[in-house]
Amino acid sequence: MSATSLVLVVVIVAIAAAVVVFAASNTVYIVREYERLVVFRLGRSTGSSGPGLVLLIPIVDRAVRVDLREQFLQIPHQTCITKDNAPIAIDFLIYWKVTDPSYSVIQVANFAGASQGLATTTLRAVIGDIPLDDVLANREQINNLLRQKLDEVTERWGVKVTTVEIREIVPPKDIQDAMNRQMSAERNRRAMVLESDGKREAAILVAEGEKQSSILRAEGARQSAILEAEGSRQAQTLRAEGFALGLDAIAKVARGLDAKTIGLQYLDALKSLGNSPATKIVLPLELVNVLRPMIELATQGVQSDGVAAHETP
Repeated sequence: MSATSLVLVVVIVAIAAAVVVFAASNTVYIVREYERLVVFRLGRSTGSSGPGLVLLIPIVDRAVRVDLREQFLQIPHQTCITKDNAPIAIDFLIYWKVTDPSYSVIQVANFAGASQGLATTTLRAVIGDIPLDDVLANREQINNLLRQKLDEVTERWGVKVTTVEIREIVPPKDIQDAMNRQMSAERNRRAMVLESDGKREAAILVAEGEKQSSILRAEGARQSAILEAEGSRQAQTLRAEGFALGLDAIAKVARGLDAKTIGLQYLDALKSLGNSPATKIVLPLELVNVLRPMIELATQGVQSDGVAAHETP
């Protein structure tokens, strides 16, 4: 075999090998679990295939891989005008996933670019209907509203917008300064309110303590007075009982005395009174009237005793 023939054979074999490799690369596809193949046969979509091993007809079929995993799209800072004409800069993230592989290939050519343009216009429309204070306070509500409006459009592309998250809202510097002053004033107000509440609570506690102390002192004084009165009552009762017992004893002894003995006792009492250094003794008329019968009785008794003594010899 000549050299020319050998070169020709080598070229033919190389071409055949290249054709086989090209046919194999366009015929056999291994599709992962999170992927799908959108197959076009002679330009017409035959639907999606996968996962696993997918065989296609070389030259006739063309495949486009579609990733079904959730992905995100970052929207850079966008300047928006609020309802009260305040300019603010907002950046956010869009999380999305393909729900229909065929539609995601057929209905939109560049989903990322189309989504970014749609997101910026939708953001400006949403922010334009909300005052600045609500934009700063109701971030979650804005996220949900953006997601709903984006999802209404992307649904026809076979794409589902799962989440919209605003990362940062940057108001103008003068508005930031005003907000800082407002926050400082609010903190001062809260501090004053807390201080006033603390003083009021302290005063209430002090007054409550004084009231409880007064109640306890009054209760102690009442108990002391009760105990003192009870002791005095018992002492008086005992004294009265002792006096009554003394009178009873005297009465018992007096029952055994006759009139003479009583008269002599009265005379002794008068004798004792006569021995006093006083020059004059005044007796009440009532006492004289009471003592007169006793004295007369005693005198008569003494006289009769003397007469009897004289008569005895």
